[in-house]
Amino acid sequence: MDQLIQQFFNIDIMMRAWPTIMRGLGVTLLICCAVIPLGLAGGLIAALASTARSRWLRWPAVALVDLFRAIPPLVLLIFVYAGLPFTGIQLSPFVAVTVAFLLNNSAYYGEVFRAGLISIGKGQAEAARSTGLTQRQTLVHVILPQAIRNVLPDLISNTVEVVKLTSLASVVSLGELLHAADLARSVTYNASPLTLAAGVYLVLIWPVVRLLSRYQRRISV
Repeated sequence: MDQLIQQFFNIDIMMRAWPTIMRGLGVTLLICCAVIPLGLAGGLIAALASTARSRWLRWPAVALVDLFRAIPPLVLLIFVYAGLPFTGIQLSPFVAVTVAFLLNNSAYYGEVFRAGLISIGKGQAEAARSTGLTQRQTLVHVILPQAIRNVLPDLISNTVEVVKLTSLASVVSLGELLHAADLARSVTYNASPLTLAAGVYLVLIWPVVRLLSRYQRRISV
């Protein structure tokens, strides 16, 4: 038991690794600030395209969403970072992570938004148009607010997954939270920095998960 505590819960090593962990946390939050808004925007565009009347717009959107949902995000990240240079496109680790996660998360957000859009009956749009609203106004002021409310728990859950997904950025040596913890581990020859990083993830994610659970219980009553 003492060896377990010494190897994984060494407070002294955690204190020494704290500045490194905090720098990694800053990078993780920066990735989230870039990927989550872009993913939401890309997902909404994908959802609107996949529910469009024109099959020439709908079929390619559905195919792309299925493709990027099927590809493991790690494989997609490696392809973007290590594969694109062979085509003459050289991306920095941060840009590669942003692009790969944008493609992956836009597909998942797109399916969530699509479920919300098709949950709204056609009568809602017809009633809005009968009052004189244009098609765009109907979408923005009538359909989207209701659709987002219907799938809000799924959107939040997917956003939590995005935060956890940022740990894959360590594969391309981007100094996010896990990479910083692993760097501290390699210097100290002790796994306590990894335990500290796991604790930071827990502090970040657990309150959101708890609030999401309470919200889901409220709307199910």
